[in-house]
Amino acid sequence: MSRFWSPVVHQLTPYVPGEQPKLDTLIKLNTNENPYGPSPRVLEAIRAATDDSLRLYPDPSGDKLKDAIASYHGVSRPQVFVGNSSDEVLGIVFQALLKHEQPLLMPDISYGFYPVYCGLFGIQAQQVPLDDSLSIRVEDYRQPCGGVILANPNAPTGRLLPLSAIRQLLDDHPDQVVVIDEAYVDFGGESAIALVDDYPNLLVVHTLSKSRSLAGLRVGYAVGDATLIEALERVKNSFNAYPLDRLALAGAVASFEDDDYFRHTCQAVMRTRAQLTTQLQALGFEVLPSAANFVFARHPQHDAAMLANGLRQQAVIVRHFTAPRINQYLRISIGTDAECARLVQVLGSLLS
Repeated sequence: MSRFWSPVVHQLTPYVPGEQPKLDTLIKLNTNENPYGPSPRVLEAIRAATDDSLRLYPDPSGDKLKDAIASYHGVSRPQVFVGNSSDEVLGIVFQALLKHEQPLLMPDISYGFYPVYCGLFGIQAQQVPLDDSLSIRVEDYRQPCGGVILANPNAPTGRLLPLSAIRQLLDDHPDQVVVIDEAYVDFGGESAIALVDDYPNLLVVHTLSKSRSLAGLRVGYAVGDATLIEALERVKNSFNAYPLDRLALAGAVASFEDDDYFRHTCQAVMRTRAQLTTQLQALGFEVLPSAANFVFARHPQHDAAMLANGLRQQAVIVRHFTAPRINQYLRISIGTDAECARLVQVLGSLLS
């Protein structure tokens, strides 16, 4: 602490990201990174962009990337916003669209950055409890509010709401913005972007970090009504007019140009997820249904913290949360088949 800090700093409880260990020998299943590298086209595009043009500023609007995203999702360029990771996009969304007199509704168990942003931007938050199965019930959100934000699939549970439930949520809140954070939707869900033309209050946020294997490039985007996007642009251009560099723009555009590779790797992750779920259940774990690139599991006879520590001692890292309702769960990112096989092997020895 310092006497030079502004008052808001004293009140913040920052988000704690998943551990990024320095040892290459670890099996890293704790931060939901894609086990497969990006498309070769992405690497080629980045190499091609590393030329004398780096002395120049990038396109502040990212129009070529916006066009690629718009074409992919069947929307128009004015309906697309791009930013330096979905976290930055979300930060701008909180400032531009979710700061109102009434509280912002969010699940009590969800992405940990949501309450952090509320604290940073002075937004009143109201957490809505998940049900006993750790599912979101949209009927619980039928209450006065300044907006709603949900992760779908939810994190860290992996549970998915169908589009019919998203429609109901939008119909229940015609005068508030509903933000659907779809960081993991490509691993088994149906995107709510299909609804943006029907609902001017809907904003959908995506990342290229997970399904497109570009966590190191830091690219995110939002799709919604052009008036919502205009609000995001106004905040962005009041803070950082050049959020995406030339290499990020080139690589991101190329990722949308190789749809076959994208779909192939997503399918591979989903196959491994199904296989891992079956193997964990055979060991006695209870595994929540997941539409993400991770599973959320607990063992009724073994403490989750002890299992996480035992895995770590065998060079396998998973994520353990300490919040009361989920402190007996492990969030396990989907790795390669070989990595998941090693995880199951170690767990078998720990349970025996």
